Amino acid sequence: MPGSKIRQVEPDVTVVELTGHLNLGNELMSLEAAVKRVIQEGARKLVIDVTRLEYIDSAGIGMLVGCNGQMDRAGGKMRVAGAQGAVSKSFEVVHMDRIMSLDADADSALRNLTADSAGA
Repeated sequence: MPGSKIRQVEPDVTVVELTGHLNLGNELMSLEAAVKRVIQEGARKLVIDVTRLEYIDSAGIGMLVGCNGQMDRAGGKMRVAGAQGAVSKSFEVVHMDRIMSLDADADSALRNLTADSAGA
C-alpha cells in the first residue's frame, strides 16, 4: 500500500514523500492527481522523495515521467530523490537519469533546485 505526504518546505518548494509500493492501481491514480493538482496550483519546484519507497513498477515510473513533463510545460523543475534498492534498479533499467533529474537524497535535491533558480 503506497503512502504519500505532500508538504511545503519553503514558500516555493514542495516535497512529496512516497512510501511502500508505487504500482498500477487506484492509489497510483490518486497520487498522480494530487501531484498534478499541486503543479496546477502553482508549485514550480517539486521534489519527489522516494527514499522510503520499496517498489515501483512501469506505471509508477510512467506517473513520475508524466508529472515531470507537466512540470516542464508549467516552467518549473522537478527532481526525484533517494532512490535505493529495487527502486534504484528499476530506474537504472529505464535510464531514468536521462529522463529527469535524480538526486541521492532530498537535501541534495533541495540544494539543486535552489541552485537552478539562482543561475536562472
